[in-house]
Amino acid sequence: MKISTKGRYALTIMLHLGRAYDSHQYISLSEISEREKISLKYLEKIMISLKKADFFDVQKGKDGGYRLKKKPEEITIGSIIRAAEEELDIVDCVKKDGCPNKERCDAYPLWKGLSDEINLYLESKNLGEYL
Repeated sequence: MKISTKGRYALTIMLHLGRAYDSHQYISLSEISEREKISLKYLEKIMISLKKADFFDVQKGKDGGYRLKKKPEEITIGSIIRAAEEELDIVDCVKKDGCPNKERCDAYPLWKGLSDEINLYLESKNLGEYL
């Protein structure tokens, strides 16, 4: 499994929003784009995935931007990466309907166990730990 730039940048966006949580201020994507030297268009695409996960409020206008709905400590790193990547499975066969032969596959328990460990680890970490 390799977390793509989409997943890494989703975490970057959320860290920026997390740092502003206590101030209740809205952060614009252009501010994040400028600070991180990441294309604004690419960040906009990532925000579509994050918006579906309902992580933030949006305010339009001059002082608009994005603000977290929950405390950073209530948002797991796993939920952020999954929102961007859609899954965190190590191999395709461990997906819900990934392998019709898993009952006969000697390697399946290894891949399933590894995938479960990665997911458990990322779910045990929260955004607040990295601010």
